[in-house]
Amino acid sequence: MSGRGAPPRNPFDPAFEQLPEVLPIFPLTGVLLLPGGRLPLNVFEPRYLAMFQESLAGHRLIGMVQPRQAGGFAGDGLPADGGAPPVQAIGCAGRVVSFAETPDGRLMITLSGLIRFEVGRELALHSGYRRVVPRFERFRADLDDSDRPFELDHGRLMAALQAFFRARKLSTDWDALKNAGNGDLVSSLAMVCPFAPDEKQALLEAANPEARARLLVALLEMAAMGGAGPAGGSRH
Repeated sequence: MSGRGAPPRNPFDPAFEQLPEVLPIFPLTGVLLLPGGRLPLNVFEPRYLAMFQESLAGHRLIGMVQPRQAGGFAGDGLPADGGAPPVQAIGCAGRVVSFAETPDGRLMITLSGLIRFEVGRELALHSGYRRVVPRFERFRADLDDSDRPFELDHGRLMAALQAFFRARKLSTDWDALKNAGNGDLVSSLAMVCPFAPDEKQALLEAANPEARARLLVALLEMAAMGGAGPAGGSRH
């Protein structure tokens, strides 16, 4: 990709002009990766083992994106006899920051969210996994403004979160949440709270961190009042 990039967030992250022109994608329903977030993955499908092994030897970037179909979400985006299911138009590229092999042949991966992308042309399968031509330009600010502070109604967020957790009999480390920075707090909650796939997609596509924070609070408040049904667990 062309263009001048801001300095990367750390020495291992690529600058904008270093982003790849071809990106492998990992389609998973209900799984959200946001810029600055950390996503653990348990990888066991042979095609995805091949994808991560080849990525580790190269740019180490993987595109997380949700599958879609008319009227909703379905499946894990694996190609089948009818062809590869369409995926959402927006995903998030993450860099592999840690991995461990297990004795039974799995990979335990952690992705660090880097920048969102528009899904461009899909390429032919490679070693069984899907690849696209990503368009990063629209989301350049994910890199340039990754550490920009923003306003957050912390009290309202915590009240909504407490009501949400009470309604679902969930527990958490409240002290850790209270001490987290605004960006880390919003990204972590958006990624781990059991929202429906379309709600996860809306959080991903929010224009900026402030908009994402407002949407997060609204979703928590609606869910606590029974106005939204969170999705079940996701499969990795």
